[in-house]
Amino acid sequence: MKSQNSTPHLGIFGRRNVGKSSLINALTGQEIAVVSEIPGTTTDPVKKSMEISGIGPVVLIDTAGMDEVSDLGKKRVEKTKNILNIIDLAILVITNYEFEEYEKFIVKQLQMLDTPFIIVNNKSDIVDMINTEMYNDPTLANEPVIFISAKTGSGISELIETIVKKMPISAYHTHSLLEGIVKENDTVLLITPIDSAAPEGRLILPQVQTIRAILDQNAIAVVLKENHVESWFQNHSHPDWVITDSQVFKKMAPLVPPHIPFTSFSILLARFKGDYENFLKGTPQIENLKNDDVVLILESCTHLTSCEDIGRVKIPKWLTEYTGKKLHFDFISGLIPVENIEKYALVVQCGGCMITKKQILNRLKPAVDAGIPITNYGMLIAYLTGIFERTTKWIR
Repeated sequence: MKSQNSTPHLGIFGRRNVGKSSLINALTGQEIAVVSEIPGTTTDPVKKSMEISGIGPVVLIDTAGMDEVSDLGKKRVEKTKNILNIIDLAILVITNYEFEEYEKFIVKQLQMLDTPFIIVNNKSDIVDMINTEMYNDPTLANEPVIFISAKTGSGISELIETIVKKMPISAYHTHSLLEGIVKENDTVLLITPIDSAAPEGRLILPQVQTIRAILDQNAIAVVLKENHVESWFQNHSHPDWVITDSQVFKKMAPLVPPHIPFTSFSILLARFKGDYENFLKGTPQIENLKNDDVVLILESCTHLTSCEDIGRVKIPKWLTEYTGKKLHFDFISGLIPVENIEKYALVVQCGGCMITKKQILNRLKPAVDAGIPITNYGMLIAYLTGIFERTTKWIR
């Protein structure tokens, strides 16, 4: 099960009227984006899904021109900059071999994020000249330029081939959530609490993803609520693994024999698509929190908050009780960029089931670069419960 947000993202950048929208249409073979000779026709980033042979589903993002100068245009440019943090590959569109301030800025940001990019010179059916100085620009890092015409289709096949070559394999070919952990024919006991925060009539996505991963490993999934765990161990043979929702760690830990591998959905996601090593290092830094420290809670999706909300209610309560400190909490939902990262003493990331690994890593990078400890929901709760080592040692 893959949401659009967990599909590889391909961002298209460039100045106004360089043909970004025309390129979207040429790539998809459809009139998806509005094309106009009037600069600034594309206002906000627009997403469109398509299939690329060799990759699979891809989300194309058409962005506003980076050379907008009006007040409204500056806001659009800020939105365009934000897209840099959520993409796996970028296409930088230029015309007339123009590679100056705006283009250099984009390339520099992409290089800082370690995001691969492709430079295409559009409208090559109109301008037939070569600016050799551009090829000597050190900012390009010897990147080749692909000559295309979105209008005539010239060069589009070469561009698609380059997209396939440049797209990181990790963006679309992911390992199983349980690869290297659960073996064929293993029995995995899944503990899935149902409270007011659970979606009506269905399981939460990490639980569904884990069930699918168990089936992919040709193993056996047993799903039950927390109130049936004790009787299960009394009346059935012991499972090979127990995976639970992190928020019932305290209740479940005494019921699961210590020799059975025991972890949570969130910790599995931390290993699968988070910054696991830095989570391991950062989580114990909870001990260093002081009065009036500010903790940042990063949610990856927006949802209605209930009295049992794990990120906005339970974690702040548990963290405050554990430390005995007067702590302050900020919350950011979706992929909104974090500002003033230096003000935070700890950053807590959710499991990230709805977004890509690249998006999680880019989101956490400012904190890691600033030396701010990071953790995720499950690892934090395991630490507060006193079972951090027990729940992480099996999947390192």
